[in-house]
Amino acid sequence: MEYLKIFFMNTALLITLAYLANLIYKHTITYAPERVKKVSWVLLAIFAGWISSFFGYRLEEHVIFDLRFVPLIISTLAYPHPFILIIIGVGTGLTRLTFGINEAAVVGVLNLSILGFVCAGLGFWIRRTTTSMMNKGLVTIIVVNLMNVINITIFGVIPAREYITDIMPVTLPAGLGLSILFALIIRDFQLELMRNGQVVRANELLSAQTEELHKNKIVLEKRAEQLMMASQYKSEFLANMSHELRTPLNSIINLSQLIEENEASLTPEEMAEYAGIVHRSGEDLLTLINDILDMSKVEAGKLDILKEDLNVSEIPELLAMQFSVSARQKGLEFNIALHDDVPLVIHSDPQRVQQILRNLLSNAIKFTVSGHVSLNIRTLERKEGALERRWIVFDVEDSGIGIAAEKHDIIFEAFQQADQTIGRKYGGTGLGLSISNDLARLLGGFITLQSQEDKGSQFSLYLPL
Repeated sequence: MEYLKIFFMNTALLITLAYLANLIYKHTITYAPERVKKVSWVLLAIFAGWISSFFGYRLEEHVIFDLRFVPLIISTLAYPHPFILIIIGVGTGLTRLTFGINEAAVVGVLNLSILGFVCAGLGFWIRRTTTSMMNKGLVTIIVVNLMNVINITIFGVIPAREYITDIMPVTLPAGLGLSILFALIIRDFQLELMRNGQVVRANELLSAQTEELHKNKIVLEKRAEQLMMASQYKSEFLANMSHELRTPLNSIINLSQLIEENEASLTPEEMAEYAGIVHRSGEDLLTLINDILDMSKVEAGKLDILKEDLNVSEIPELLAMQFSVSARQKGLEFNIALHDDVPLVIHSDPQRVQQILRNLLSNAIKFTVSGHVSLNIRTLERKEGALERRWIVFDVEDSGIGIAAEKHDIIFEAFQQADQTIGRKYGGTGLGLSISNDLARLLGGFITLQSQEDKGSQFSLYLPL
């Protein structure tokens, strides 16, 4: 009967210790790294075994009966790592020496060390078997209790006959029952810890999702603002486009009607003048239609780039023929410079390169009231990461109205100009720079901008060599 009292007291102490450890774990160790958790568990299990021995039943002066093997059972189920279980078994056995070094203490060290190796084998089995946790627990409890009886029978200081007939019939059932009871209690603690962990992880997940939703909300708000601005710009684009289309169409219709009604009375000079106006109006109309078609092709991914040999030395002459008259009519100085180190021939799409340069020069002349417009063709080496890349650069510089710094990005977007009053004052649809930027990208290059308001602009087309 005395054994049962001591075993129940051992169980109560272990439950109290487990409860305190549970509180400490929840508020401190639960946030520690995995290695710290394992070390803490090993120290706690060894300490629990020592407490069990300290309050154990002393049959004789040096013989102690207790449940010091129960923490080893729980460790087998909680951390089924063979090396950890061996350390707990040997460590718990060595604590027996703190009550005095004698034959019974040595047997206690040997008993717990053997149980540590047995539990290491059980841990190896637990990690690989697919049986339920309940079955794993029952097998572990039965095996450890039976091995404890066998060890005491073989190595114990109490005569085997006395132990088997008088002590073991009480201690074995009591050990089995209390081990199962303690395992169930610890299982409840473990489930609570798992639930708490799940709650913490769920809160962290909810917090992360809330933050992500907030970020997405900001992105959606910005996107909605961009869509609203795009809708506004497209409305303004349609208004500008209707004006731009009507102007050349009205010229063509009115002059053709005038020629038709007054053909006999018109002089050859007047006929030539009217025909020239009709021709220029038709070209303006064709340019507008081409811009719209190019923009549609770029957005649909249908614009073809045909790379072939492009004679760079011919570009200055072709552009001079096209823009020198327009610059002279506005009283602007117009210059084109070709550096000596520029290769005579590059591999690109001649039509699209000239289209970009025409757009940039046309804008430069349009937005420059006085001063100069120039085209400078040069080469440049740029370091990109560990690589040096060579580029041919076309700098289009003017002394025009310039562009405010905050407008540098939006002017490359379709239907947008630096200021919506520009469309009414200077004309245009706001498509030229967007098309040019997309074409440069398709050619493997890019366009940069350096500009200050009222101090002119420099657009640079970079094409790879």
